[in-house]
Amino acid sequence: MELSRFMPYRLAAAADAVSRALAAVYSERFGLSRDEWRVMAQLADVKELKATDLGLRTSLPKMQVSRAATRLERDGLIVRATDPADRRNLVMRLTAAGRALHRRIEPVVLERERDLMAALAPAERAAFATALPRIEAAACALQQQA
Repeated sequence: MELSRFMPYRLAAAADAVSRALAAVYSERFGLSRDEWRVMAQLADVKELKATDLGLRTSLPKMQVSRAATRLERDGLIVRATDPADRRNLVMRLTAAGRALHRRIEPVVLERERDLMAALAPAERAAFATALPRIEAAACALQQQA
């Protein structure tokens, strides 16, 4: 097996390169880590989430979600509160300052995404949009079989 041709390796390497390209935006310009940005972006999408759900939606381990949330809360960008339905859980949501920061970052990262996707022809973009969810679903199915 040649690692440089092994699809899982190439996909992981590509994901890492894309993540670093985006991190340049939210880290250097806005002072956020990758984990903090992921937490903020998810909270902007759904308004309020339990910490456990944030881990699933961001693909981050519980400890990384907790650390990111602690920093975001310290900076006044999110609030955490006890879940009234289950007092063992915390729910998180963006503050007004967090929503304002997200509105400033979002167009910049979307522009970066457009720049990345511009490397593909329109037919390739369409094929990529179809193929990626299929690979994700196949990986989830294989994980459940294990």
